[in-house]
Formats: sequence, structure tokens, C-alpha cells
Amino acid sequence: MPLEPQPNPKAVRTTCPYCGVGCGVLAKPLADGAVAIGGDPDHPANFGRLCSKGLALGETVSLDDRLLHPLIQGKPTGWDTALDLVAQRFCEAITAYGPESVAFYVSGQLLTEDYYVANKLMKGFIGSANIDTNSRLCMASSVAGHKRAFGSDTVPGVYEDLELADLVVLVGSNLAWCHPVLFQRLVAAKEKHGTKIVVIDPRATATSEGADLHLALVPGSDVALFNGLLAHLVKTGGLDENYISAFTAEFGAAAAEVAGFDIAEVTRLTGLTAREIEAFFELFAATAKSVTVFSQGVNQSSAGTDKVNAIINCHMATGRIGRPGTGPFSVTGQPNAMGGREVGGMANMLAVHMELGELKHRGLVQSFWRSPRIAAKPGLKAVDLFDAVGDGRIKALWIMGTNPIVSMPDADRVRAALSACPFVVVSDATLHTDTTVYAHVLLPSLAWGEKDGTVTNSERCISRQRAFLSAPGESRADWWQMAEIGKRMGWVDSFDYCNAAEIFAEHAELSGVGNGGSRDFDISAHRSIARTDYDDLQPFQWPQPANSQPAVTRFFAEGGFFTPDRRGRFIATPFRPPMAETSSRFPFVLNTGRVRDQWHTMTRTGKSARLMAHIAEPFVEIHPLDAHKADIADAELAIVESRHGRIIVRALVTERQRRGTVFVPMHWTDIQASAARVGALIASETDPVSGQPELKAMPVTMRQFDAAWYAFAVAREKPDRISADYWAVAPAKHGWRMEMAGHSAQSDWRSWFETQFPRAAAPRASIQTYNDSATGQFRIALFDGSELAAALFVASIPVAVSRSFAAEALGRKFEDPRVQFALLAGRPGQAEPDRGAIVCSCFEVGHNQIVRAIATNRCETVSAVGAALQAGTNCGSCRPEIAQIISVQRAQLVS
Repeated sequence: MPLEPQPNPKAVRTTCPYCGVGCGVLAKPLADGAVAIGGDPDHPANFGRLCSKGLALGETVSLDDRLLHPLIQGKPTGWDTALDLVAQRFCEAITAYGPESVAFYVSGQLLTEDYYVANKLMKGFIGSANIDTNSRLCMASSVAGHKRAFGSDTVPGVYEDLELADLVVLVGSNLAWCHPVLFQRLVAAKEKHGTKIVVIDPRATATSEGADLHLALVPGSDVALFNGLLAHLVKTGGLDENYISAFTAEFGAAAAEVAGFDIAEVTRLTGLTAREIEAFFELFAATAKSVTVFSQGVNQSSAGTDKVNAIINCHMATGRIGRPGTGPFSVTGQPNAMGGREVGGMANMLAVHMELGELKHRGLVQSFWRSPRIAAKPGLKAVDLFDAVGDGRIKALWIMGTNPIVSMPDADRVRAALSACPFVVVSDATLHTDTTVYAHVLLPSLAWGEKDGTVTNSERCISRQRAFLSAPGESRADWWQMAEIGKRMGWVDSFDYCNAAEIFAEHAELSGVGNGGSRDFDISAHRSIARTDYDDLQPFQWPQPANSQPAVTRFFAEGGFFTPDRRGRFIATPFRPPMAETSSRFPFVLNTGRVRDQWHTMTRTGKSARLMAHIAEPFVEIHPLDAHKADIADAELAIVESRHGRIIVRALVTERQRRGTVFVPMHWTDIQASAARVGALIASETDPVSGQPELKAMPVTMRQFDAAWYAFAVAREKPDRISADYWAVAPAKHGWRMEMAGHSAQSDWRSWFETQFPRAAAPRASIQTYNDSATGQFRIALFDGSELAAALFVASIPVAVSRSFAAEALGRKFEDPRVQFALLAGRPGQAEPDRGAIVCSCFEVGHNQIVRAIATNRCETVSAVGAALQAGTNCGSCRPEIAQIISVQRAQLVS
């Protein structure tokens, strides 16, 4: 469904809805309903640069899969009927079972204003703290580590520190793919003044490609490495004794904990060589301007909080915090994970960085809200919350803007819990997700492009996300939905908001209540903001107290922590290996994460054919020796299995993967593939402090998927159902592309083809076929007149055709029957070279094009390839891959 054309369109300054970098975007609706996207050159996060996902935002705003009207049990209804039912069922549960019987599960995709109203409704009026967020899965350990060390959830530094540092250590962060714009700022600094980059990650990634040192440690051994670093600093006199004595406490306990972590012990625990460890320790000790960036590889661990504190310990011990070019730096995974933390969006937090466990703070918030009650104890964190849904303690659950049946650990158990829950409400912009299937009530929310509010990025910069499209159908803002429920539950005056500006002003005012510098978060300068000023609000960094001007702020260079005695706390961090250990039955360690061009469960990025062209199918990375042992060849299908579930994914055999470990991306769902929800494999083991689940170290086994046939297909229409034991589907420019496989070959492939793609046939249809029963090959192409409508390529081994060529043939006209038959070869002729798999999504440059440029144009650098093909000259996300291709081609020439 096309978007409605907008009259007199102007470019609107808004913010990207993907990672926590928080890039500014210029969005311009066009007369034909399309949207032109560009980077905002004035935004301090990106200065005009966007990654491949951000640049493709205009391709994700169609209405084809949108939820446009409220639904009750799948049937359309009006807003009043739906909201009355939600309020009634929540009130009935509270009356019968108490406020702890209801819960909200929210999302870092919500804007701050949405988050604020949800937190206010649950904690201040319902009176329970059973509101948690999918940010629990990505940032909770950082929050807990910050609070233990600093007394508050404070990110001390700013993005500029990466450009001012002489050493940047990236821990558990594939920054090149997960925060590409920030990574390009770091690369530019390296090229300008030689910044050293150390990558600490079990995997070889796009980020480690250009690092000065890559430490491929044993998964889960980060604490041992940083304990060893602290011990080295103590032993070699690398401490800042003045900083420690003036501004911190409990250094002795932390130092005593690491006393036994000599080089030999660190080598034993991390699997690194003594030479690698010594090189890192000496580099860190000798480099005063050091920043340590950490992300999901640190947080998503049963020891995540200790990992965070082990890193912070090393920075406080050297006084490398709060000064330009220094500091521990947590980079957030979602666009508004930080904003959710600011409003108390987690079950153990209170609004505006007040403490839920502190009586005075609860009194301040309750008084300000004029609420009848206030939650007096922490609520259920994500894993515990869904356990409570499953065992019947939670009678009514409202899920907002997230897909827990995919993203949660032990995902099949979460699915069973939702299936059994008496009343489930889901607010979403997308009609069909793995989670919406289980909703008794579906409420249509606004999507990016229609939302109006604020978000906060990883450096504490608050930016406006502005609407530039009309709200389609009956979709409404999330804050409006929750405010309407608040009114219907009896609190009319407290939720009588007219717009997001009023909510932001209230949030800002609350941040200054009882503060006076005692809390880090304070934006009370905006407590009286008018609607027009809110509309024009420029990006600013918190804190900005009343009567102050925006300023770039760093914390803790001269102490001033937010602990009771205003001293930073060193935390003793004993090393604990991952809770689940490998065994003869489950000998491999499974790691999960993102890929470059996809986002979460792909409800947005999965709509872009350009983004899906980079990696269109779920996969598992395996080291060659492990693949050989498991009898799995490259491009074959593999079954990956744990105690909790199994998935079927394509094998990618690569030496970039550490032996004994495998990697599977987190994005694929039951909507896009037959069995690829990696969350179904993960145990619900959590960090005891943060409650964040361990998503990086699950014991698994692998074996070959016993395929009698493999197939690749393209079609103008998406099939309603694919009859195959394995399948994965992705959009193409003019239709769809599909990978398939099965245990038993079909006796009549043509009939099977026509059954799978019934809408491809037309009165003017013509068919070209090729069949070689001896080799198990069958190929068929169906033409609507001269236009390719569908094609199928079948083989007894993984199908060797050019996916990009076949997908791009959809929608093209082929008048000559000989040319139509030639399409069955599955690759272009000599007059039309094959681009190969897409490497540069921005300019749709393929692997084979880059190889040819290296060979024929003598392109020996990434810049030379860019000059010849434009690849890598826009967002830069593909530059590490281009560098790797160049390296491989050089090696082949030498050999």
C-alpha cells in the first residue's frame, strides 16, 4: 500500500530509530509517496553521515504490513471498545489478585514521552513496579555497574572522546556493524593522528579487521582479563594514587581480589598467549588518554555487571575518567535505551534517576504525581516477568513495541507463557509478528516517521524525533494509548495530556524536584517548555539544570560521584565462568549478535530489498576444523541444538570464528524462516545483580541437516505457505527470494512449483524448464508475457546460481524465448557480468565487481575501490569487508 502524497513537502529534522548512536536524519516526503532520506549535517552525533540502515529508512515506511485498526480476537473494532476492554480486564485482575498481577513489557523503541507515561501509570497509579523493558536484554548490566561504581547510571564521557583518545579499547563490541557511524568517527581519528585500536572479542569481525591488536579470548573471560590488567597496574606502578585517595573508596578490596591474576593465570583463563596479554597491558598502562567502549559482549552475560565494574576499576585506578579522551564508555543498542533509563523504565528503577528503594525519593515522586500510591519494591525483571506469566501470577500483560517470542531467552517457553496468559495486549505498528499472534487485543501504534517526541543517545544527547508522515488508519501514539487507559481506570486529571510537549515538560520538571545537584539527571531548564519551543528543540546533552544553557559535560574528573560520600566505589570482581558449561553432548559455545544491515526482529529493515541483499538468510559461522568434525560443508544446512531447542541455518565455514565456538545472528523469526529463532536455544541464566540474561555463551551441538534437495526461488508474489522442511524468505526489488530444502525429493517438481506459486501463472504465461534427473537438477521459469514472474532452481546439493541476478530478473522483460531459456542457467551471460553478493548496500556493489576492480583497475586500497565503484564512500559500513576482499585477493596472487 503506497503512502499518501504530502503537499509542499519540506525536509524534516528527525532522529534515526536504530542504534544508540542517535544520528540526525533529514526526511523529505515526496509527491509520489516516497521519502527521501539524508543525514543531518548539523546533528552532533553524526554530522550528516548515516549507515546503510539509516540511508534505507525511506524503503521501510510502506503500509503493506501495518496494523491500522484496533483488533479484539483478530476482529476490527473501535478504539473506545478496545480501550474499555483493556481497562476493564486490568481493573478486574487488580481487584481480584492485587496490583502485582498485572505487568507492562516495553521497549527501547518507545520515545521518552511514551516511556514516561507507562512508568507513571504502572508505578504511581497501579502501584506495582512490574514494568520492564527489552533494554533489560542489552543494557541492564551497564546500568548496574554504573550504579555500583558511580552511585548513578551515568555515562561519564562523550563521543568526542573517541576522537581525542590515543587508545580505544573495544570490548564485546562489533562497532563497525552495530554502531557504524561511531566506528567511522573512530577510523577517521585513527587515520588523522594514529589512534591505537584494541578489539577484545572471541570472534574476528569487521571491527577487528583494522585493529592494532585483536584479543580473541575465551567467551566469558573478560573479568579475568581486566582483573589481570588491574593487577599489572598495581604491580608496575601504573596507578593514579592521587585520584584514588582523593575521589574513591574501597580500592584495597578490589586490589586484593586481583592479586593472583598474574600473566600465567590470565593466560589460563582467557586462552590468550602471554605475548598478547603483555602487549595489551603495556599499551594500556603507557597510554594516558584511553577510552574503553563496551557493549553487548560485556552486558549480555551472567557476569555482565562484574565485567562492567572490572573495566571501570581500571579507569578509576588510573584517573582516566571524565577528562577529554578518557573513560569507560557504554554504547547502547537501541535508539532510546537511555531515555527509558531516565524515566525509570526498568522494574528496579524510579523516574528521573531516583531510587525505588529510597523512601525519600518515592515520596518526592508520589507527591509530584499526586498519585494514590507508589510502588515500594522492585518489580519483576524480564526473565522473571515471563516466568510469572507462565506460572499464572501475571493475569494481564501489555507488551509495547517489542517481540519477546523472538528476542527473549528460552523463547519457546515465553511463547507457551503468552499462549496461556488470560489477557494479553500488544501495541505495535506491525500486524504480523511472532508475538502479535497471541494478543487478545491488538492496538495500532505509530511507526517511525509518524512519531513525535524525544530520544536520548549513548552520550546523553536528547534529540527530537519528529513526525513527517500522517498517522495511517487509526494508529495512535503509545503515550496516548496509555493515557487513555489511565483515564478509564479512574485517574482522568493525571493523564489528561494533549501532546508530547506537555509530557516532556512534566518529565523535565520532575527531574529538578529535590535535586540541587544530588542527582546526575536534571533537565529542569525545560520544565516550562512551550509547544512551539518543543517543536524547535535542538539536540542538547544532559544535565541542563534550571536557568542554565546547553553544554558538553563530562563526569567525575574531579570526583563528584553520586554515592552517599560522593566517592567512586571500586568493586571487587571475582572471576566466574559462564553458568552453562560445555559437555560431550553440547561441545560448542554459541554466541549471538547482529549483522550489519539488519535490526532486531526485522519488522523494519526486513522490508528493504537493498538491506536484505547483503545477508538474506539465517546462518551459523563455524571454524573449518569444527565443521569438518561435524561433517558440515560450507553452504550446507546445519542443525544447531541446545537443551532448550533447535534451529536450522546455513553453514558459513570461516577461520574468522574461534575453534569451539559458533555464531548465529539474532534477527530471524518464524515470519522469515522455518526455524531460526536463536532465542529458542538460549537458557534463562541471568546476571545476579542486573537480571540481564546470558546470550553469548550457550552450550550447543551441531549436525548436518539431512537434505535430499536444495532450492532457490524468486517470485513476484510471496507464497502463502512454503512446503519445505527448511525455508527462508526475503524481499527482492520486484518480488521475493526464497531458499528451501527438504528431506524427500518431489516426484513432480513442476506441479510442486505451480502449487507453491499459484499467483505467478497468468493467461499469457509461458514456461521454460530444464530437468536432469541423473544429477537431481530441475529448473523452471514462468513468464507473464515477456516478464519473469517466478523461477525455481533445484539441486541435490546447495544451488549454485547467482542470487542477485535471479532476483533482479524479476520485473524485467525477456522477449526472445532463447533468452528466457538462458535464464535457467541462473547467472548472466558474458555481456552482463555477475555482480555477486552485495557488499556495499548504499550503492549496491557486489563482491564480484570489487574483485574485478582489484584485478583490472589495480585497486589495492579501499579508497581505490571507492574511486572506481563508489563502494565504501557513503556510510563506510562496508569498508572492513572491502579491505578483507582486497586481502584475500592479494593472498591468492602471492600463492
